[in-house]
Amino acid sequence: MNKQEKEEYQKFSREKLGFEFHDIDLLITALTHRSYVNEHKDKQVEHNERLEFLGDAVLELVSSDFLFRNYNQPEGIMTAWRSALVRTESIGAAGEELGYEPLVRLSHGEKMDTARAHAVILADCFEAVIGAIYLDQGYDEAKKIIQKHILVKIDQILADESWRDPKSYFQELAQRYDGVTPVYKVMKEEGPDHDKMFTVGVYVGKNLRGVGVGHSKQEAQGAAATEGIKRYRKEHPKKD
Repeated sequence: MNKQEKEEYQKFSREKLGFEFHDIDLLITALTHRSYVNEHKDKQVEHNERLEFLGDAVLELVSSDFLFRNYNQPEGIMTAWRSALVRTESIGAAGEELGYEPLVRLSHGEKMDTARAHAVILADCFEAVIGAIYLDQGYDEAKKIIQKHILVKIDQILADESWRDPKSYFQELAQRYDGVTPVYKVMKEEGPDHDKMFTVGVYVGKNLRGVGVGHSKQEAQGAAATEGIKRYRKEHPKKD
């Protein structure tokens, strides 16, 4: 990578992270996917998985420390809150906010993959970037980025109760208000095997209470349960 290309990464760091990397190669590595390395075996290029491992640990520590200091709840509840904060969707969205996607190095084949696959890559890169910041700038700088892009989401997570497992919570509501255990049924299945889409409906008795779409039956069931939860909240605003 030439000097001009490296400057693009340093520019991103200055404008989006608020500092310049001492070792810009750490940031470049953080944004290098394994597929790129496999496609450029003739070059000495490292992928981001080791930094991702480190960043994941820093992210978990900062999130755990934040919840411990600000909330007095049982371990199980705070674990669920932390999981909601650092799940793939949340950190992938943080990656979109930072805007490093154009700098992510992928193979030509990976660039053509599904939007869902790219979302996972963006999330993995966020963890790797946190690992790179931790190594280059220290814990406090990594913490600032996590606070700005991850921890600020806690109020919304608590407000809409997205930290709860949707299927378990929906079953609890269905049994509480209707005395019935919900049943999930596949309504539609389409697309090629490598990118299949499922549409699932959740029924309480004979009533369709929610419809969800996902790349797996489990994902679609969770989406259907989430829709069902919204309906119960509308019907029982004061009780729930």
